[in-house]
Amino acid sequence: MTSQDDSALDLAFLALADPVRRSIIARLSRGPATVNDLAEPFEISKQAVSKHIQVLEQAQLVTRSREAQRRPVHLNPARLEALTAWIDQYRLVREEQFRSLDAVLGSSAGQAAPKAKETK
Repeated sequence: MTSQDDSALDLAFLALADPVRRSIIARLSRGPATVNDLAEPFEISKQAVSKHIQVLEQAQLVTRSREAQRRPVHLNPARLEALTAWIDQYRLVREEQFRSLDAVLGSSAGQAAPKAKETK
């Protein structure tokens, strides 16, 4: 992984560290929304929501388009997929380690199990 990739990951995870930004991502998973739409559930100003959106844009997690006077915010699924792929590489390694451990424990448990004595 290059330092540019590391920097992009850092920006994305820092952006997702904030609960307001995670809520914005969750809302955008249902479809594009305007700043007004995104600001509605929060008790913060629209300007504060706009700053959160800017952080998400810098992390390439969201994009904006122009539709006449509107500037809807869109989720960038490709960027989320890249984050998921990065996480999955470590998850898969751990799962393989657990499967190996299960196999060892399973074989040692089979060897350690005492045989029942036959009674007449």
